[in-house]
Amino acid sequence: QVFDAGDYFGIMQVEEVDEEEEVDEEMEEQFKKKPNPGNGPCFKVIVTNENGLQASNPNSVFLVDHAWTYRAEHARQQLRRVPGLLHRMANLMGIPFHGEVPDEGSIEQVLQEMWKYNQTYQLSQGTAEEKVPVWYIMDEFGSRIQHSDQPSFAAAPLFYMPQQIAYTVLWPLRDLETGDEVTRDYAYGETDRLIRKCVLLPWVPTEVLDVSCFTPEPPDEHYQAILAENKEKLPVTINPPVYAKDKVFKVFTDIQQVLNNLTHPRFVFTDNEGEADILYNFSHFKDYRKLSEERPEVMVNQFPCENLLTVKDCLASIARRAGGPDGPRWLPRTFNLQTELPQFISYFQQRDRRGEDNHWICKPWNLARSLDTHITNNLNSIIRHRESSPKVVCKYIEEPVLFEREDVGLVKFDVRYVVLLRSTRPLRLYSYDVFWLRFSNRAFSLDDLDDYEKHFTVMNYAPGVTLKQVHCEDFIPLFEKQYPEYPWTTVQASIFKAFAELFQVASSKPAPLGICDYPSSRAIYAIDLMLKWDTSRDGKRIMQPQILEVNFNPDCDRACQYHPTFFNDIFSTLFLDETDNCHVTRIV
Repeated sequence: QVFDAGDYFGIMQVEEVDEEEEVDEEMEEQFKKKPNPGNGPCFKVIVTNENGLQASNPNSVFLVDHAWTYRAEHARQQLRRVPGLLHRMANLMGIPFHGEVPDEGSIEQVLQEMWKYNQTYQLSQGTAEEKVPVWYIMDEFGSRIQHSDQPSFAAAPLFYMPQQIAYTVLWPLRDLETGDEVTRDYAYGETDRLIRKCVLLPWVPTEVLDVSCFTPEPPDEHYQAILAENKEKLPVTINPPVYAKDKVFKVFTDIQQVLNNLTHPRFVFTDNEGEADILYNFSHFKDYRKLSEERPEVMVNQFPCENLLTVKDCLASIARRAGGPDGPRWLPRTFNLQTELPQFISYFQQRDRRGEDNHWICKPWNLARSLDTHITNNLNSIIRHRESSPKVVCKYIEEPVLFEREDVGLVKFDVRYVVLLRSTRPLRLYSYDVFWLRFSNRAFSLDDLDDYEKHFTVMNYAPGVTLKQVHCEDFIPLFEKQYPEYPWTTVQASIFKAFAELFQVASSKPAPLGICDYPSSRAIYAIDLMLKWDTSRDGKRIMQPQILEVNFNPDCDRACQYHPTFFNDIFSTLFLDETDNCHVTRIV
């Protein structure tokens, strides 16, 4: 708890880049072209202690306080409401702010500039909400420590449990003399030259237009590595089991919705996993090898390697099998920020040059419910979001098909279909005949990007937020009244065509490069999609489906509530091969 940095260091204001500094010519040019962040004065931290600092001295470890700690989605509201916060941040970032009352212009500038000062950590325990990354800005001393490729210090956040508070710990990497500069490596841990250049772009603006933005499908080793990381063991080859025509199947499940709603006479529940004919598990099944060797006739509600569909970065890579360099038309252009950062920046900068829309949405690979998901047109923000947790960045749909809500105006909506995968070889795919709709609560426009109720449709988890529900039977006539030239049957045909293509490419290669063709597997997935305005090859305006994500084991609460036969229909289709009167449509 001793903040003694002031006894050892001083903050100096610098007028210009020092000639003696080892700055390569390209960076020198950039420094001449670009003023300092916020156009304010430039600062440096130097060692002022007359004895210098010894790296081996146990007292050469310093605490840096955090001036502001927040989650990205709350930043604007805190700058508006927390007394003195905007003033302090504007000062720290060199943004002129003279008023007493927070004004939107200054707030906007801080929100743009803060990505040059932000650091991040996340808690490893707690609910999904509590694990969302936290961003923080160090105090004036910590924030003024500049970058160097040969840093004199290292810094790391430390969460001190007894006080429930985070600090940054700062320590020297070598002995320093009075007057030496305190620097740290802003791209710590990155060794690849191109990636370093990309990661440092917020502080050293540069163009990477010479990098191709083409993103081919990753090599086979990429998929092998995913399989190993998931600890999934692939099944041995088995013959498809044959069951008696009147067999009653014993079902072992830990899903309450199934226990409460499956009433079909040919299925009975068992508490004994060992005697079950069907395992209908909520969590991911891993050891298919053992199951296929010991009990090949037991059916399971999952496919080996189905994460190729349900994890966002995998979905984007396998989808590239269906489309040209930009991927298929039914998937927003997507980059994996961990592995495709230079390609993304090149694409962003090229669009910028052509004056095209550059709104993007940053999503974690595998968090649901829009958690830690951010919409932005700020390149620095996207580059920095890569540091918090693995993310993909997708082109934000700037021209979505909207739905008129009489109380609100034209809002975004998304559609959820439940699809049933009976087998992959041959591919047999069905869609449940009922689909679900979710709506935004505020009229859509391409601004206020942190206004959740304008840009997002997932409202059933936010406390105190209205959830607008429209049943699909009521939605279709309303939709066709608003868009008379686009009958829903035509729209749905293009949606099913996209689903068919997705599952064809997902099962076109052997596991682990594709979904494993295991005869005892069956599954249901929920596919969320939106419609966007696009132009067909013959110049007509069309509604183009955009697949947003594929969910494993979706929440079927609403389905069961309004359609009590839902699980009877699902089980008949998947396990009995009986589809009559089951409210399903065969897609493939």
